[in-house]
Amino acid sequence: MAELRPPGPRGDGHDSPAAGADPRDRAERAEEVQQEDAESDWSADSWSDYGSRDKPGTTLGRTVPDGNVIFPDIFHTDHLLFYERFRAYQDYIFADCKASEVKRFIAEYLEKVLEPSGWQAIWRTGVFEVLVGVVDVNFQALKAVVQLSEPFLCEFQDSSFTPESMRELLELKEHQVLLQELWVVYDESGEFDQTALAIEHVRFFYRCIWRTWDEEEEDEFDYFVRCVEPRLRLHYDILEHRVPSGLVIDYQNYLSQCEELYEKFLNVRNSISSNDSDSEAENVSMVEGLKLYDQVEHLKQKLKLIENPLLRYVFGYQKYGSLQAKGLRPTGAKVIHVVPWTMTANLLQLLARDKLCPEPCEDLEIQFHCDPLAAVNACYEGDRVIICPGHYFVDGMFSIADSIELEGYGLPDDVVIEKQGKGDNFFDCTGANVKISNLKLVQHDAVEGILNVHHGKTTLENCVLQCETTGITVRTSAELLMRNSDLYGAKGAGVEIYPGSACTLLQNGIHHCKEGILVKNFLDEDYEVPKITMINNIIHNNEGYGVVLVRPAIPSEMKDASAQETKGNTQPTQADDETACAEGSRQEQPGCVTDELELYKQAETSYEQTENNSEIANVLGATSAKKRQTHKKRLSELGFTEADDNLMSQEMFVSVEGNQFKWNGKGSFGIFFF
Repeated sequence: MAELRPPGPRGDGHDSPAAGADPRDRAERAEEVQQEDAESDWSADSWSDYGSRDKPGTTLGRTVPDGNVIFPDIFHTDHLLFYERFRAYQDYIFADCKASEVKRFIAEYLEKVLEPSGWQAIWRTGVFEVLVGVVDVNFQALKAVVQLSEPFLCEFQDSSFTPESMRELLELKEHQVLLQELWVVYDESGEFDQTALAIEHVRFFYRCIWRTWDEEEEDEFDYFVRCVEPRLRLHYDILEHRVPSGLVIDYQNYLSQCEELYEKFLNVRNSISSNDSDSEAENVSMVEGLKLYDQVEHLKQKLKLIENPLLRYVFGYQKYGSLQAKGLRPTGAKVIHVVPWTMTANLLQLLARDKLCPEPCEDLEIQFHCDPLAAVNACYEGDRVIICPGHYFVDGMFSIADSIELEGYGLPDDVVIEKQGKGDNFFDCTGANVKISNLKLVQHDAVEGILNVHHGKTTLENCVLQCETTGITVRTSAELLMRNSDLYGAKGAGVEIYPGSACTLLQNGIHHCKEGILVKNFLDEDYEVPKITMINNIIHNNEGYGVVLVRPAIPSEMKDASAQETKGNTQPTQADDETACAEGSRQEQPGCVTDELELYKQAETSYEQTENNSEIANVLGATSAKKRQTHKKRLSELGFTEADDNLMSQEMFVSVEGNQFKWNGKGSFGIFFF
């Protein structure tokens, strides 16, 4: 893989030899420094390993251009890895560049690495492709001075293009074309490797990184850190399927909308600045300009939210697949769908006894399917799917919009559904009453959670979930009941609870995830508080917290917390005194130290778990009460002295009892402030 390796980035220097060293050592060191300085010369001849005179031959690949015209091969440069582009932009092009300095920094970079003449390229536009020769470079304008090559090679959509018309076009453009429109013709000598790479970096930057409004952003911040790095990371996250396709579509739509509105804003602003009169029409333009400006700023914030890898997943995005429920079957009948890995007479007899006909039934309809996905897709309201023991590989998504039951016949480890192939979702549930039981779900190559509950109620019982990204997501207005199940392996949260949802977790194991349970921010006035019940769960071995609440930081609260922390550091707590007394009593009675130590550990563990449950319930309840107070204050400011009781009593229903928190990296409970 080609790597851009200039000997010295911007600002690099060399340490001088230590004083008092042996003269021969100093001489040897001086020679090394001279050699390194010579190698670090920013000349085009020795700027990197590519095309260096002591290493003849190119290190870049070649590719054959598409189309009907037989063009010469070009350098293959659009395959660069993330770290190659990252290093080039950070160390050798932008460094500490400000937004207003971008073009100047690029020009300085090109002057040091680009061959000014003597190479050929294919000039590509949306209308034609033509072979040209480069005779000079206008670095400040980021353009090359070109002339048509002989023989004339051109491919075009319009048959009216001839060598004469192309020469006329070049004359109108003063024979100057943008560097990013040139694809360098392959050369085995290695002399033009750096030229091809440099143009690729410029082309990629203006195609994928640069925004037309960047120059008007504040210059107080490093442009690379603020804009280049997050956009570059997002680009490669999308290429490597680490971003949900719905979010990618949202980002592209926001970007196109923002570009369109920004262009309108510039037109309005220019029309105002070119007219000095204080007319009514100008006042209308001012109002229109302010409106467009607000819309552009709003879209820019949405783009930045998606570009930030942390905020992208902490706040999520409101995605809802428009799943349409089928409703009842036209005949009104309900069907049992059976999915056998292999069907034997004994298995069929057991199924008939346990699941199909536990009671006498004459009109029961049974359908057999080859895989679970086909069975679910054939379901109508009230149907039931029974999956026989086996390991099923599914390439697709389960979209459940009707109230159905999906159950495995046997233990979860005996009935495994494993997703193969890349995709966003595994299970999407919007049915009014969906039940899933006795299954093991295994997820691979995903960018979203293993189970998304968008609407309605989903019951998950006696299941094992081996996750890939996040685990279960309970969206606004949805309800989840999860009982006697095991969830692990999520790179995000095991369970994400959105505002306005209801989540009941009973006797589950949630472990080896990034976070155990994440409760999304619900303080916004548009959000309703969630209803959360957690009883007798074991939440352990998660990288972060067992339970984490995401909420905005309030300055007054931060000051109070800081004051309490300072006070706590200066005064010992009562619990510390009691612990010290207990330790003293154990030291006074060495004869029974083992038994008493064991009893103390058990009591301490029990007390700690009780405290953890109480802390979670209290903090969530207090946050809900704060939302209620804020809402009441807002209504009072609007002149409503008596609020609706139902509206004002929207405190979070929290029941947190008997849960065990063990070996979580950051502790049992935490708050993520933003």
